Amino acid sequence: MPLVETLPITADTAQWTVWGTVARIVVTDPARVEEATNLVKAELAAVDRACSRFRADSELREACRSGGRPVTVSPLLAHLIRSALTAARQTDGAVDPTVGAALCGLGYDRDFAAITGRQVAPAVRVFATPDWRAVHLHDLELTVPDGVLLDLGATAKAVAADRAAARVAERLGVGVLVALGGDITTAGQGPAGGWQILVQDRPGDPQACVRLPSGAALATSSTAGRTWGRPGELLHHIVDPRTGRPAAPVWRTVSVAAHSCLRANTLSTAAIVRGHAAPDLLGTVPSRLVTPSLDVLRLGGWPS
Repeated sequence: MPLVETLPITADTAQWTVWGTVARIVVTDPARVEEATNLVKAELAAVDRACSRFRADSELREACRSGGRPVTVSPLLAHLIRSALTAARQTDGAVDPTVGAALCGLGYDRDFAAITGRQVAPAVRVFATPDWRAVHLHDLELTVPDGVLLDLGATAKAVAADRAAARVAERLGVGVLVALGGDITTAGQGPAGGWQILVQDRPGDPQACVRLPSGAALATSSTAGRTWGRPGELLHHIVDPRTGRPAAPVWRTVSVAAHSCLRANTLSTAAIVRGHAAPDLLGTVPSRLVTPSLDVLRLGGWPS
């Protein structure tokens, strides 16, 4: 879900572009906005250095070039990898970090801002991805099978939002909302009545305004936001690990509320991948699913 850029920027708010999306923070003390912004930007820069698939000098790229040998990684990258593997385990492989090569084969081989509106050549073949269980992490020792390209896009942004919000609340003693595109998380003591969140994917799509209690998070995954083309087809960035191809567009968007942005994003992404089985996957978790024809399904007490 792209952040709705028309939302007002007031004294308690900062907004900028990062990772092909919009970052937005809101704090309960307007006097701390600049400090909070610097803390969030520093956290995002550290995550980018650790795990960007588009930086030749990132730790993740170095680990994927290790030829299958164990390498020692930083605590931050270990945390990001561990989060991705946990998401894979919790979703029975629907959210799988080994989809990097499949994404490259589909044309998503650079920062998304560089492929917006771009036509890519047809791939000769897009292979199904390796199993996430082939990746091993023991403390700080990481082993990536030879030839496997990891992509942490399904979890790292959510982890970054959670970490950044926690850091601001701890360092500055304020309530804070951090939004990185569709990944939204809160920390500290929020405003009375909770944080008001506008949930909408694209202009003209159905919208909902919900209140998020302090310490909660919300994530939206979309098959409409990050798209690009090649002859005869429109592609999106959520890959079904079983096929190595974009998940069938059963759902246009899925929004999930949870105790952390990582958990919310894990479930929203897995729901897109699982398609018609998404309601069984989500169960009683507060969720909002929108079909390509813009019909809305609410689960788990999501408000009408």
